[in-house]
Amino acid sequence: MRADRLIQVLLHLQSRPRVTAAELADALEVSVATARRDLEALSAAGVPVYPQAGRGGGWSLLGGSRTDLSGLTAPEARALFLLAGPGASSSDHARAALRKLVRALPTTFRAEAEAAAAAVVVDREGWSAAGRARPPEVDALQRAVVERRRVRIDYTGATGRSSRRVLDPWGLVDKDGAWYLIAGTERGPRTFRVDRIGALDVTDEPAVVPDNVDLRAEWDRVVGEVEVKRSATWATVRVAPEHVRVLRDQFGRHTVVVDDGDPAGGPEGRSTVRVAAPTPLDVARHLAGWGAQADVVGPPEVRAELARLGAELVAAHGRTTAGARP
Repeated sequence: MRADRLIQVLLHLQSRPRVTAAELADALEVSVATARRDLEALSAAGVPVYPQAGRGGGWSLLGGSRTDLSGLTAPEARALFLLAGPGASSSDHARAALRKLVRALPTTFRAEAEAAAAAVVVDREGWSAAGRARPPEVDALQRAVVERRRVRIDYTGATGRSSRRVLDPWGLVDKDGAWYLIAGTERGPRTFRVDRIGALDVTDEPAVVPDNVDLRAEWDRVVGEVEVKRSATWATVRVAPEHVRVLRDQFGRHTVVVDDGDPAGGPEGRSTVRVAAPTPLDVARHLAGWGAQADVVGPPEVRAELARLGAELVAAHGRTTAGARP
């Protein structure tokens, strides 16, 4: 759910003893199904929002109508801000509302609420297939971030080698369903894929986290470094305009349309597109299945890899196997 709408739901609940999903939908100008999902998401996150069935029933904030959120317990406040914080990162209004909510909390809860709101960064630009399951380690790591506790993990790197690490967790990133942990180490800040974490132990040792750490800025730096590696080789390709979307699905953000296929532009009305991948072979592998539908203008390194792949395919499959039907 959107963070700004979540805050609207809470403010609406705290001003009334009870509200139905239909009433909330009308107030927020959303569908009844959306309003019900928002209420259920709040309840599932641990915020004290409860339904009452039957005539005169509805949803209410535990304790009834109130003028502030000072009735929240520490775990409830943490749950609320963990849920609201990531969605607020792209909205000035939501960030302002979160700051007001922080001021409404008891002083003893504010530090944890602020830490929870900043514990997760959401990045919708995926590097690979989305739709994967949320790693079970995320909840424990979120708690470690909020409570500033050092963690010990068994981690399997990209090479397949496993090692034992002691980390100071700074925050988590949800990159289109793939989760990453940004943490301090003896060698400075590092990024770890959560699905490569094996054993996880949240210790009682305090984590060392810089006071001025900016999780979004740190993640932007990581993305910049990765994107430089992922876009080391650019190629120029001409395809039919209706195929540009397919190229974009293959290469993602590393797709730049040079012209849109106007007959005055590329030959035969084709679109000219630039695409990128880490190496010439990576580009060629993506384009090899296109055959004559993709005219690879350059660079020569990509064309050479395509020719080599084509020769390998001809050598392997160009002649029918003895005894097999043609």
